[in-house]
Amino acid sequence: MLTIQSIKEAAARIAGHIHHTPVMTSRAFDKVAGKQVFFKCENLQRVGAFKFRGATNRILSLTEEEKRRGVIAVSSGNHAQAVALAAREAGVRAVVAIPADAPKMKIAATREYGADIRFFDRLADDREAFGRDIAEREGLVMVPPYDDYLIMSGQGTCGLEFLEEVSDLDCILTPCSGGGLFAGVSVAARALHSRIRCFAVEPETANDTQQSIAKGERVSIAPPSTIADGLRVQTPGALTFPITQQNAEDVLTVSDEEIVETLRFILMRLKLLVEPSGAAAAAAVFFRKLPKDVERVGVVISGGNIDSDALMKILSQEGAAGA
Repeated sequence: MLTIQSIKEAAARIAGHIHHTPVMTSRAFDKVAGKQVFFKCENLQRVGAFKFRGATNRILSLTEEEKRRGVIAVSSGNHAQAVALAAREAGVRAVVAIPADAPKMKIAATREYGADIRFFDRLADDREAFGRDIAEREGLVMVPPYDDYLIMSGQGTCGLEFLEEVSDLDCILTPCSGGGLFAGVSVAARALHSRIRCFAVEPETANDTQQSIAKGERVSIAPPSTIADGLRVQTPGALTFPITQQNAEDVLTVSDEEIVETLRFILMRLKLLVEPSGAAAAAAVFFRKLPKDVERVGVVISGGNIDSDALMKILSQEGAAGA
């Protein structure tokens, strides 16, 4: 199960392997948002994303027999990198299945960390079946990107650090894809601060969690089109969804345009490089989608891995708009 105790155990297990990431503020951002905002900068985590927390916790929990077998992950990028590096440091073989259209920078980093990469077609292949087939053929241990209590507990260490440093937040927001980050952070936050309000954030075109909450059961959507490549999951996790149902006051959505404008602002004003998925929760605050009665807001910036070509396109569009 996912509990504050499992999160504290994860924190002890992964200490020395991860970065304790900084919390930053910006008066310029606060002025636009109309809130006092605190950013937990997981874009400065190892591999450039929060995913390293969960992957490290899961791999360090493997039995000796499982370590000899090796692991496999299915991921569009950040989880792939996290599993590759965590496995390398643990001396474990790693196979990673990646969509062929994943960002080139994430593919290159995963390969550099030593993983054996297998590509699949995001639109034509069943990603879970693709990974399971490899795992069964080669005897590998699956390391899920979110639907695993050890993964969620690892991600929860982000929330544990955040609330221990800034204890009096009115609410906390995270981007939401499969739901592992939100589940872990929300459980940690509410254990430390029972009245804290928790919000998950998705792209408007990838709102499977929002639709699922509205229906009261997990909904599956078509492969979504969004600039936030890390938030393209089609259905919430079976284990994460009940936690999201319990802890999320609301699931907020943001457009690609809002994500891009927020990403630019954070880059230019806070001097932080953030990927589109990592800027989603900040975008919800920047565009004033929170209730008016919250004042002190915690935002998890979940990652900073963006291709140079994609970044140049975003910045050139800004230049063209301002010309």
